[in-house]
Amino acid sequence: MSVLFIVRAEVTEADREAFDCWYETEHLPEAMAAFKTLSARRGWSEVDDGVHIAFYEFADMDALKAVTETEILKGFIAEFDRVWGDRVKRSRDIVPVKQVLGQ
Repeated sequence: MSVLFIVRAEVTEADREAFDCWYETEHLPEAMAAFKTLSARRGWSEVDDGVHIAFYEFADMDALKAVTETEILKGFIAEFDRVWGDRVKRSRDIVPVKQVLGQ
């Protein structure tokens, strides 16, 4: 089964519009291409104001490790830090998918 790489970002209201535009037009498409993911999705939480969550789907753990254990991810982290500095706090999680129903 696939593996999800999840990035949770806490964005201030002042940065939300610029962050949303940057993530839509630059970061998500570039990350999907560089990571060679099956899919990439993102959205804003309806429960927690200012929380943006991105989901990158990898075919398996080996495909994810091919990104997370190389310079590829470090480059994206450095670019994120260059653009947003300490204004956006983020965390990452890795979730192996155990079951899928529907689409």
